[in-house]
Amino acid sequence: METLRQKALEQVFSRKPEIATPPAAKTSEYFGMYVFDKPKMMKYLSKEAYHAVELAIEKGVRIERRLADQVAAGMKAWALEMGATHYTHWFHPLTEGTAEKHDAFMEPIGNGEVIEEFTGKLLVQQEPDASSFPSGGIRSTFEARGYTAWDPSSPAFILDRTLCIPTIFLSYTGEMLDNKAPLLKALHAVDQAATAVCQYFDKNVQKVFSYLGWEQEYFLIDEALYWARPDLVLTERTLMGHESAKNQQLEDQYFGSIPERVKAFMQELEYEAWKLGIPAKTRHNEVAPNQFEVAPVHEECNLAVDHNLLIMELMRRIARKHHFRVLLHEKPFKGVNGSGKHNNWSLGTDTGVNLLAPTKTPKGNLQFLTFVVNVLKAVHNNDDLLKASIVSAGNAHRLGANEAPPAIISVFLGNQVSRMLDEIEEKVTGAKMTAEEKTALKLDIGRIPEILLDNTDRNRTSPFAFTGNRFEYRAVGSSANCASAMTVLNSAVAQQLTIFKKDVDALIKKGVKKDEAILQVLARYIKESKPIRFEGNNYSEEWKKEAKKRGLNVDGTVHVLNRLWTSPKAVKLFEETKVFNHKELEARAEIRQEIYMKKIQIESRVLGDLAMNHIVPVAIDYQTSLLENIKAMKEIFSEKEFQELASARIELVKEINQHISTIKAKVNDMIEARKVANKLEDINDRAKSYHENVEPFFEEIRYHIDKLELIVDDNKWPLPKYRELLFIR
Repeated sequence: METLRQKALEQVFSRKPEIATPPAAKTSEYFGMYVFDKPKMMKYLSKEAYHAVELAIEKGVRIERRLADQVAAGMKAWALEMGATHYTHWFHPLTEGTAEKHDAFMEPIGNGEVIEEFTGKLLVQQEPDASSFPSGGIRSTFEARGYTAWDPSSPAFILDRTLCIPTIFLSYTGEMLDNKAPLLKALHAVDQAATAVCQYFDKNVQKVFSYLGWEQEYFLIDEALYWARPDLVLTERTLMGHESAKNQQLEDQYFGSIPERVKAFMQELEYEAWKLGIPAKTRHNEVAPNQFEVAPVHEECNLAVDHNLLIMELMRRIARKHHFRVLLHEKPFKGVNGSGKHNNWSLGTDTGVNLLAPTKTPKGNLQFLTFVVNVLKAVHNNDDLLKASIVSAGNAHRLGANEAPPAIISVFLGNQVSRMLDEIEEKVTGAKMTAEEKTALKLDIGRIPEILLDNTDRNRTSPFAFTGNRFEYRAVGSSANCASAMTVLNSAVAQQLTIFKKDVDALIKKGVKKDEAILQVLARYIKESKPIRFEGNNYSEEWKKEAKKRGLNVDGTVHVLNRLWTSPKAVKLFEETKVFNHKELEARAEIRQEIYMKKIQIESRVLGDLAMNHIVPVAIDYQTSLLENIKAMKEIFSEKEFQELASARIELVKEINQHISTIKAKVNDMIEARKVANKLEDINDRAKSYHENVEPFFEEIRYHIDKLELIVDDNKWPLPKYRELLFIR
């Protein structure tokens, strides 16, 4: 009888490469065609309405109702011309994905006739049923009311004939139930704090922007093979499967030639992304087989987050058209690289200056050092919370394995930058500097661009690395919403810059000159933040021991890290920056614990089902065929010949029986541990029990299943194997 695996392989082998048909125009002619951007606003809105939207974007000024009606009318006119039939408030609930409820523009007016209607009230605010979204106890199921409110700073767009309006999501009582609202607050906080510091160097600076450039890694799997693997369908990772004899050890996948089917998928993804204004720039093979990456040009942080969520949705849709399934899980396959989403973060002024890039003047470089050192201090003060912002059940499998950074937050600066900071610390914190020493230090600071020009070293094991004009936060997981990490990072930097300005102003009031006051404070911060700096091998056991000595958070346990959201330090950080209140932090901690626990629960159920209903029956069937063969041999051969010829088969039967018995016993034990965990009322206790008492069974059960995969007849094995999942195009 043909197995599901064999049927799936037949489908794969019959596939023909598809060719993506590009739009009949240059990219510049259709880029952003489905986005209600500023040029389209200028066309469809009155000057007064357009100016109101500009003020809302740049200064957060509330748009008057009459002007909101004008904006809605212009937006509707454009959307209808583009073929849209519906509109929706597009938001980021606390599920790591996006949500939308579609309403038609159509409104009955009697006599069987309808008109297209869309008012300012519908644009600015809606009331979706909020009862089924995670709230962490903020609201009860019967209190279904929640509000979505328009975010003018992220332009509306059309997807599948639906006008999508980016919004925040709030409870009836005003608490944030999404990822966008706190991000916007964090961006406002860092803007205010950074602008105040920039005034030391340039009075013309009126606003500071946070920029993000994400690098999205992902796997592609043929959809026939995907459907033949229930663990991939239900958990997005393989809970069993022996490693392929060849995987990534030859390092021949990275930047290799892109397979035709994959290239067709990538091309269509880019075409659709460009139409939606997503500046997708780079595509390439990643290190692992069937692993790839897409990366855009850096954008303002809020827009970049929206674009990342949107491109993940596009990837899922377009992959299906090309008979693929996209896997965004951080570790879908054991033994090969997992997938991350490197967050390249920087700060820039409204005068066009990158605050994390050196300049040609000592004054500009002192500003550069000011922001680099304050970022160091912010990361040092909040390494545990930064880690908590990126941990998940999926990312826990990736961090520290196969090139991914470890679960210890440290900062890599490069030898040259580190030496420069050490020199500042040594000279400024020592005895009072002479005029000659001040001049020498000023010259050294002026030479920073030349130093960085030759700073070509990189540390791929560092979770937070300086790369010349930005910091790269490499620990973020592939499936994550970037907003979580960016909210914590921008909040931490905002708090630190505020403290820095107070420290500098205090010295200035004592009569210390401004530049010298800045250097004195920076020198102290350099010394205090030294524990976070590490230039070596982040994978080494020595570093783990050293990091613990330095006081860094070395705990990789997800359920423990999720509780850090309600630590006194976190509460202080977010209340000072006005990003979260205590109630919202408690809700997020509970939601994260619940999601973590439920993912382990689902994986446990899937693993038990596959083990007992797919693997064990096949192993028994193969064992039976061996026993029948042994019985036939006994009838044919003499006792002596039988002992010689059948001994290997008998040992194989015993080995299979041992694996089957162990699998059965371990699955039963896992089920009992799950029952105990489910009875615990406190979510923290339940998450801890799942981590300590249920999850350990996964590897034990997998070990015996993977051993059976090497024994059982290949024609009988029910699930696609790694060599098929990872290498068939």
